[in-house]
Amino acid sequence: MALQKDAPTKPSVVSIRDLSLTFETGDGPVHALSHIDLTIEKGDFVSFIGPSGCGKTTLLRVIADLERQTAGSITVNGTTPEQARLDRAYGYVFQAAALYPWRTIAKNVALPLEIMGLSKAEQQARVAKNLALVNLAGFENKYPWQLSGGMQQRASIARALALEPDLLLMDEPFGALDEIVRDHLNEQLLQLWAKTAKTVVFVTHSIPEAVYLSSKIVVMSPRPGRIEDVIVSDLPRDRGLDIRETPGFLKLAHRVREGLRAGHSYED
Repeated sequence: MALQKDAPTKPSVVSIRDLSLTFETGDGPVHALSHIDLTIEKGDFVSFIGPSGCGKTTLLRVIADLERQTAGSITVNGTTPEQARLDRAYGYVFQAAALYPWRTIAKNVALPLEIMGLSKAEQQARVAKNLALVNLAGFENKYPWQLSGGMQQRASIARALALEPDLLLMDEPFGALDEIVRDHLNEQLLQLWAKTAKTVVFVTHSIPEAVYLSSKIVVMSPRPGRIEDVIVSDLPRDRGLDIRETPGFLKLAHRVREGLRAGHSYED
């Protein structure tokens, strides 16, 4: 394990330098992010972890051009976040599946493709491909209310992947699910990462989830959000849930916990 110090050896997908964000409110300014420096390289699986209100989701939204920094700089694929959004360079998976109940699963996945104006044949091909990737082939004509919460979130991931982005942004997509379903989806997400070679940025509150999924773990402090530590995982990319009982996994989890404590954000 080592801090991220050296210049990246792989292409940079997200480059953030001295970034800060302050919200102006009726009660005065709210300092959400402070002096963030971070490089996310192609093929990374990066998790943001920290306490509620530390700016994890805000930082993800800055990458997605859903919020704008008030100081510092950020590039996504070498361009501004706005241009990356216009280029549809990323897919975004929200905390809730946000599927339209009156549309079938196939039509929910196809919605952004309809907006893009793709042909029916291209829409059908992408829908079939990405539902298969998330193990939902055969559920095309079901409605969201006919699926479990975990299956709905997988459909949401398929919708994000249908854009064929190189970058996948995920905001606590499994946070509302029970532990058994969450474990299963964690395994499936790692398999998806291996199949697609996407760059993934993932927000979580869970130390085991962050350590299990990630190639890098970004530990954040309470507001104003700062980076307390960037931990590079030395776990093998091909990993099952049983790795969570190994000394290497426990060592990484301990370092994450210590980083959270150092930021006065962890309580036993």
